[in-house]
Amino acid sequence: MNLFDLKGQVAIVTGSSRGIGRAIAERLAEHGAKVVISSRKQDACDAVAAAINAKHGAGTALAIAASISHKDALQSMVDKTLATWGRIDTLVCNAASNPYYGPMAGIADEQFRKILDNNIVANNWLVTMVAPQMRARRDGSIIIVSSIGGLRGSTVIGAYCISKAADMQLARNLACELGPDNIRVNCIAPGLIKTDFAKALWDNPEQLAARNAETPLRRIGEPDEIAGAAVYLAAPASRFMTGQSLVIDGGVTI
Repeated sequence: MNLFDLKGQVAIVTGSSRGIGRAIAERLAEHGAKVVISSRKQDACDAVAAAINAKHGAGTALAIAASISHKDALQSMVDKTLATWGRIDTLVCNAASNPYYGPMAGIADEQFRKILDNNIVANNWLVTMVAPQMRARRDGSIIIVSSIGGLRGSTVIGAYCISKAADMQLARNLACELGPDNIRVNCIAPGLIKTDFAKALWDNPEQLAARNAETPLRRIGEPDEIAGAAVYLAAPASRFMTGQSLVIDGGVTI
């Protein structure tokens, strides 16, 4: 058995029109999976799906726009995936929000709630939607993209860090609940990655130099350097791993 063979698998990847999510979707497809590309804008999803289909064959990728803020849209995405391919083997909860930078004392209630709803509650919605058919087959992998922010304090992205710590606990709880049905639930905790989402943290040359200096590998990461962990967690290679958080940060947290 090829430990990283994903042929026959179907994966949903939220927030996959760019950045880490796109890299994950591309690498899952490269290893044989069919992938659902999802983000808020249909045209952005269409473009990524078209590129994947051009590279790996028509029918490899399906574009379904869905905002993580809207439960009905997420349910529709799950329903369309099942109607098209009949199964969901891997769910990657990658999409997240961070509308506020600054001290906790300055965050508006609406901003705080948006972070918690989109980064925690929406993930639980998706798991609840996808898990029944995984349970019926007694097989599945759920991957939540957390952050090393869930392991550290911050003076500028505190609420985001709170949500990412909660994602790690969500994975542990769900791993306990779903494990008896052979469903694995794990987190990936990236460090600072060069994405548009994290641009406020790396776009300033002085900030970037300071971050590089405190990183053992002396640089920030690239989206594709996170994708391999998702392939591992989706594949048979990780079939005895659950409830864990894989830290991929160039050594920052050590």
